[in-house]
Amino acid sequence: MEIEEIGGVKVERIGAHSHIKGLGLDERGKAKFAADGLVGQLRAREAAGLVVKMAKEGRLSGKAVLLAGPPGTGKTAIAVAIARELGEGVPFIQLSGSEIYSAERKKTEVLMEAMRKAIGVKVREMRKVYEGEVTEIDIKTGSSPYNPFVKVPQEAVITLKTTSEEKKLRVGPNVARQLVEFGISEGDVIMIDAESGRVSKIGRTQESYTYDLEAEQIVPRPDGTVLKEKEFVYVMTLDDLDNMYARRRGGFFSLLFGVGEREIDPEVRAAVDQQVKEWVEAGRAEIIPGVMFIDDAHMMDIEALSFISRAMESELVPIIILATNRGITRIRGTEIEAPFGMPLDLLDRLVIIVTDKYNGDEIEHILRIRAKEEGIEVSEDALKSLRKLGEERSLRYAVQILGIAGVKARSEGKKAIGIEDVEEVSLRFSDVKEAVDHLRKYEEELLK
Repeated sequence: MEIEEIGGVKVERIGAHSHIKGLGLDERGKAKFAADGLVGQLRAREAAGLVVKMAKEGRLSGKAVLLAGPPGTGKTAIAVAIARELGEGVPFIQLSGSEIYSAERKKTEVLMEAMRKAIGVKVREMRKVYEGEVTEIDIKTGSSPYNPFVKVPQEAVITLKTTSEEKKLRVGPNVARQLVEFGISEGDVIMIDAESGRVSKIGRTQESYTYDLEAEQIVPRPDGTVLKEKEFVYVMTLDDLDNMYARRRGGFFSLLFGVGEREIDPEVRAAVDQQVKEWVEAGRAEIIPGVMFIDDAHMMDIEALSFISRAMESELVPIIILATNRGITRIRGTEIEAPFGMPLDLLDRLVIIVTDKYNGDEIEHILRIRAKEEGIEVSEDALKSLRKLGEERSLRYAVQILGIAGVKARSEGKKAIGIEDVEEVSLRFSDVKEAVDHLRKYEEELLK
């Protein structure tokens, strides 16, 4: 990883949940209507707040959380908010229940890897770092080598400023990817390891703290030079350490070409656990249990669900959050029907939080937040039209139309989305119900 100082354009970052900073609760644990990037779902957010307190007090052992509700009701957003509430640097791993099926690896191995990715090890070490307030950031994207239709970060140019100096840096794809993942923007105070390129977000300066839905730590602009030697605190996961140890064990060719085996040997994981234990006892590290979020949990079969149930009893386990939008359905791998497609003995050990459909006011507020997050100006008439689409069709459909209408308006040189943009785009793009009706119309002519 190379970082080059150079002798300078903003980046637009659009993530589905990049605006979420927490659960938006007051000091008594009561949910505000709109705060920390979340809107509505007051009962679910207050329940999630109690889950966070249980986790911090170590009282979530042997339990997991189930988020249940219709599609598009904020289940993923609440899971992200729980991770944010647990603190800065807490690992958050998200996967779908269908991702565990592979012809090359066992289901339990995929789940074990995800669990170890969700357990962080905070290490303290003296390192050379670039530290400062981000005053300019420009991330250049290009086509992914695996999918030409997907844009991925290629490099970035950032300007870091301290009380003493200002430097402009050009960084490679590894650092650029982390800048996007952490949602780094102007006004953030960050550290970049000069050797490894690991990025740490420290907080935000007071001068740049203007977004009323933010809940980030306010920090002063760093002193001294941009490049300095200081105690560098960063988080690795147990999975990172597993792969490092596996490469060492594989010898010279593994160092060059990778681990060489698709599954990590249990002996390697045992050695990693022992090393981490020694670091903790020596005061060099601390373990940070993160969040493993499994969406569409009903897609997992009885074997995978049994593994989750056993894993909940382990000493070294992340906070497990499952989500589903199913009612009474068949447990995959059996002929048994059960609530949420899960065995009753597992359901008895889950803390269940339900989510409700959003009302019109909540939909409108969410659309305002998304428009601000994506840098889109929307006229009041257009916003009312989008609200109506969210009420009659779905919130997700309305958000998609918002983004597409923004592209259309910009391409035509408009400063804001008008109602005509929303109506035209909604006529060209169908929601699920309209698409299904269209398929039924031509059912006899379609291939089966």
